[in-house]
This record gives sequence, C-alpha cells and structure tokens, in this order.
Amino acid sequence: MKSLEQALHSLFEVNMGIKPRERIVVFGDILRPDEQVSPEEHDRRLRLLTVAGQTSNFAEAAYGNTTFVTFPATAASGAEPPEPLWRATLGNAAVDALLQDALLYRLLNKEADTSDLDRAKKIVLSFKESVADIVIALSNNSTSHTRFRSLVNEAGGRFASLPHFDPEMFFTSMQVDWHILSDRTNRLAAEVNAGSEILLETPNGTRIRFGTQGRTAKGDDGLLTDPGSFGNLPAGEVYLAPLEGTSEGVMVIEYAPTRKLNSPLRLDVRQGNVVNIYGDDPYRHTLEKKFAENVNNRNIAELGIGTNDRATRPDNVLEAEKILGTVHIALGDNSGFGGTVNTPFHEDFVFYEPTLTVILPGEKRKRLLDRGKLLIS
Repeated sequence: MKSLEQALHSLFEVNMGIKPRERIVVFGDILRPDEQVSPEEHDRRLRLLTVAGQTSNFAEAAYGNTTFVTFPATAASGAEPPEPLWRATLGNAAVDALLQDALLYRLLNKEADTSDLDRAKKIVLSFKESVADIVIALSNNSTSHTRFRSLVNEAGGRFASLPHFDPEMFFTSMQVDWHILSDRTNRLAAEVNAGSEILLETPNGTRIRFGTQGRTAKGDDGLLTDPGSFGNLPAGEVYLAPLEGTSEGVMVIEYAPTRKLNSPLRLDVRQGNVVNIYGDDPYRHTLEKKFAENVNNRNIAELGIGTNDRATRPDNVLEAEKILGTVHIALGDNSGFGGTVNTPFHEDFVFYEPTLTVILPGEKRKRLLDRGKLLIS
C-alpha cells in the first residue's frame, strides 16, 4: 500500500530522524483471553497489531536491523512490559545484569526505589552500545510512563509511543506540519511555565485548580531526533506534572479512552487525589477497581494542552488529547516526567471547550484558552 509506505517513510525519516545502521525495535500487543471488548474495539486492536507488523516489515526492508516483538497486553497503561521486550530492546547482557543485581523484578513490579533506579541506570549505561536506537511502541496500552521507557531514553534511545493508535491516524493527525506544530507547542509551554498555578474551567462543570510551582511544562512536538528523545505520535501537546497534593476541584469526564460515556462521570478532587466518583456509566466501576488496587492511582498526575490542528477524533484518547484547544488530565503515575508518584496506571481524560488561566506572580492572571480557542500570539 503506497500511501502507508509514504506514512511510514515520514515516521522514520522526519519524526525519528533515522541514521544509517541504527538498530530498530517495533513492538505490539495481543488481546489477552480475559479481555472483554466490543466488536469495534476488537477490530481496532487487530488492525493495530497488523500495522505494527507492517511497520516492522517496512523498517527491515528500508533500513535493516529491525526486531519485532509481540506480547499479551499489559493490565493497564503505565504497567511495565514483559521481560522479552526488555531483552530485545536493552540487550541480554543488560537484562542479565539487572537480574543478577536483583533489580529486574523490582522494576517490572514498580517496586524500585530511587537507589534501585540509579543502579539500574548505571547498569544499562554500561551496556549502552546494545540498546536500540529507535523504539516504535505500537502496543495498545501505553508504555510511556514506565521504567522500561525511561531506561531506553537514559541510554540515548529514541522512543515513539503510540498507545491506542488507529492506523487511520497516519493520514490525518500525522499529516500535520511538524515544524509549525513545534513552534506553537514551545511557545505555549513558555506561557505555562510563567505561572505557579493553573485554573481549568469547562462548560460541563469542570472546575479545578492545579499547583505547578517547581514543575516544568514540556512540549511533545513529534520531532524525536535527538538522543534520548521521547514523545507520543501523533504528537501535539504541552504537558506537566502538577505538584502533588495541590489539585482541588471537580472533573466532569465524558469520554473513556476509546468511547464516549453513556452519561458523564463527576470526580471530586481534594489535595491532589480523586476522593469520590458520581455517575451511572459502567466506566465508573473500572475506575473504582483501579482506585481499590492502589491509592496512588487516584493521583492527579498530569495536565496537558492539545496543539495539533490536524487532530479531530474525540473517541480515541491518543488523538483526542492532541486536538488543538483541548485540555487533558491524567490519573496515576507521573514519575517519568517530573512527578513523584510511581504506580502501574496512567489514564488520560480529555476536556472540550476549556478555559485555561495561568496564575502569575502577584495573583495576576493570563488566559491561554477561552472556550477552546488558543489565545497566545
């Protein structure tokens, strides 16, 4: 399929900036027997696995030195992928050394403390030449907020994360002008970083305030060409980890990651955590189950702002959170981008027609979004 080949060529040449003789790892996941999904979701998952294989085949034919890995889907976004992927990406010698130092399973179970992480980084860096140069993550559940991804980046690997990806995105949100997107994203990040608090309001009743002092907003612009680069594709957001314990207010969510809710859910937030959920949609039980598994899953982990003018789909969170003028809030893990909460869960929720205000020094206010319209020059 020529058009897909063109899209994949752009992925490797423009987004990843591939160089001669670089090593590539592409991975995808398969439905677990215990997963209950709709026919539409089942079809999307199969198409995602197919395009992962096509991406690997293209890379091998065009550049060589490509490894393709599949594994049963993890329990949730943010959970660590299995050992075979670690071996394929970091190399057997590095993983054997992590095992010998009793670190691997602590990493896989997200039990590693700061000291463990420092030792793991030193081990992986000592085998840096074996680490893949480019990783294309086409699993359904996100590996963005994992120790696996962080260690790949520490060793200089470039990591593109495409969770919940739909192959149609190659021809829509992936067709954005990446350089214009980069400029817009970086300017917005600078505006966010000028303040110490952010206020979000939406027409559906969301009103929540986030403390951001000491935290740095970064831009995900899709240009993953520098050593250690990481980002989502399709890209287009400014994101930060709000200061733990500071978020206060109400979130009203209308979409789960891959569908519109039958009716909205209201989440009350106090001292940085979700304390109550109200509403009738079955997704409420999914969240309550996750909250019961680990109290850290209640954490307000991320605030993001979409900057991609070619993104349009509200029913797929990967693209929805990139839509220009939207805002998203994530729950759970934020340890990979400046936060302190470490848990095998990270889920994003998108808010439409948001009004976003930065609280500047002296309690001055600057509005960055007005009912979904970006106001920066």
